[in-house]
Amino acid sequence: MGPGLMPFDAERLKTWEFGTRTQSYTARDAMLYALGVGMPLEPGESDDLGFLTEDALRVLPSFAVTLATPGMWPKLPELEIAWEKVLHMAHACRFHTPLPPEARVESRAEITELYDRGADKGSVCILRREVRDTDDGTLYATIDQTVAMRGDGGFGGAPMPRQPRPQMPDRAPDHVQSVGTSPRATYIYRLSGDYNPLHSDYDVARRAGFDAPILHGLASYGTACAVLLRAFGGGDPARMRSLDLRFAGIVFPGDRLDFSCWQEGGRVLFEVRVGDRVVIDQGVSDIS
Repeated sequence: MGPGLMPFDAERLKTWEFGTRTQSYTARDAMLYALGVGMPLEPGESDDLGFLTEDALRVLPSFAVTLATPGMWPKLPELEIAWEKVLHMAHACRFHTPLPPEARVESRAEITELYDRGADKGSVCILRREVRDTDDGTLYATIDQTVAMRGDGGFGGAPMPRQPRPQMPDRAPDHVQSVGTSPRATYIYRLSGDYNPLHSDYDVARRAGFDAPILHGLASYGTACAVLLRAFGGGDPARMRSLDLRFAGIVFPGDRLDFSCWQEGGRVLFEVRVGDRVVIDQGVSDIS
C-alpha cells in the first residue's frame, strides 16, 4: 500500500497523464552534467576537456536523460506510491541525433509496461519518453526507464517476463578502466535536475535501507557513456547509437568503478564492479 489512505492503484498509474515537459538548456548545463558524471576521466590534458569547455563544445549523449523529465513522479500523492522504496532498476536509450550545445527541448512520458512481482516484492514499470527539439521537432533520444516499486505489488497484474540477457564473452576484455567517483558526486550530479532525497538526505537513505545517501544510478550511467565513447567511439557523440544497462548493485560516492568491456563488431558489451560486487551488468552499447 502506498503512503496515503488509498491502496496503490495500478490502473491509475498505467493511464496517468504526465503531460508535456519543456526545458531550455545551455552549454553551462551540458558542462555541469559532464563534470557530474566524472569527466575528465583522467587528470591533465585530454580530449575529455572538449566536454567541459565552451569552445567547440561536445555534449555527452547521455545528457539527454536529464532533459525535460517528469521529475520525482513517484512522489505524486495522487499515485499513492511508496516512493521511498522505489529504485531505478535499468535504463535504455536510443540516441538519434547528437545534442547541440544549447537547445529548447520537450518530452512526454508514458507508462508502457507494469508488471506485478507480488505483495512481498512489489512491481516493475517502464516509463518511456522521447526528447525532441521544441522548435523543429528533431528527435534526439528515446528513453526507457525501468523502475522497481518495491512497496507496491500484489495487485494481480501480469508477472515480469523473462528477457534474454546479453552474455559477456568468455575471453579477456578488450578494454578495462577504473574510474574513481568523488565523495561529493551525488551533490554535483543532482544539480542536473535529479533531486531525489535518497541521494542527499541521510534520514531518507536510512528509511530506504541504506547507511548513507547512494549515488544516482544515472550518474553511473553517464560515466559508462563517457568511458565507452572515449574507448570505442573516438569521443565523437554521433557514433554512439544506444546505451542499455541494468543497475545490479548500489554505488556510494567515493566508490571506484571498474569497467570491463568487450567489442563484438559494432556493439560493445560491458559490466562494472566495485571491488568484488557487480554494480552494472547487461551493458550493451551500439557504437559505429
